[in-house]
Amino acid sequence: MSSSDIFIGETIGTAILILLGGGVVAAVVLKGSKARNAGWLAITFGWGFAVLTAVYTSAPLSGAHLNPAVTLGIAIKDGDWSNVPVYWAGQLLGAMIGAALVWIAYYGQFGAHLTDKEIVGGPGAQATKAKAVEAQEKGAGPVLGVFSTGPEIRVTWQNLATEIIGTVVLVLAVLTQGLNDSGKGLGTLGALITALVVVSIGLSLGGPTGYAINPARDLGPRIVHALLPLPNKGGSDWAYAWIPVAGPLIGGAIAAGIYNVAFA
Repeated sequence: MSSSDIFIGETIGTAILILLGGGVVAAVVLKGSKARNAGWLAITFGWGFAVLTAVYTSAPLSGAHLNPAVTLGIAIKDGDWSNVPVYWAGQLLGAMIGAALVWIAYYGQFGAHLTDKEIVGGPGAQATKAKAVEAQEKGAGPVLGVFSTGPEIRVTWQNLATEIIGTVVLVLAVLTQGLNDSGKGLGTLGALITALVVVSIGLSLGGPTGYAINPARDLGPRIVHALLPLPNKGGSDWAYAWIPVAGPLIGGAIAAGIYNVAFA
């Protein structure tokens, strides 16, 4: 795989991942969406199908890492760091493109949601459960969850540990059964297995933090949230932003260490 193939493949694949993954969150939470209030199951399966689609699309070009933690784990496992910056650059750019496409696809819904007084407050607004939750998420605006993750309860060590644990499961699954025979990326069966692993992580471990388990998936869309001209969008919660970056990278490194000790 050439550097250009890797960059293009990771950009396209991660853009699809965030378009479909962020899109299902937008569908469930935004006012004026036909899927509003579809719930956590819709979100977790939506993200799983997003992984499946993105992997199938990008695997022929780049091996479909789509996640800096996966790239890090594979680099530690194989001892080859030469293409890590190219993978990471494509993943971050793709995540930003995907987030921007979610905004375009749900442009009217973002407008309706962010001008609703019960959601954003203002004269005559009534207190709602949604407002109470968002008030608890200090620094997070009312639509940040469409773009990035945030904890339900802010306990720094627990939030970090949750991201680490979830990413260990993901990367270990990729390293042990998600690679094709040549070791260059996800094979056909590996794509399905990895998608189901992501669903499992979301159902089992997603409750505390929203399971970023992918630094690019969280950081790229958070940057887009900060830049987009959304009315009443609130803050991008940069005080929390380091956790869904550091946690997955630590988890990816731990998973590679486990693999090298137990499976290599």
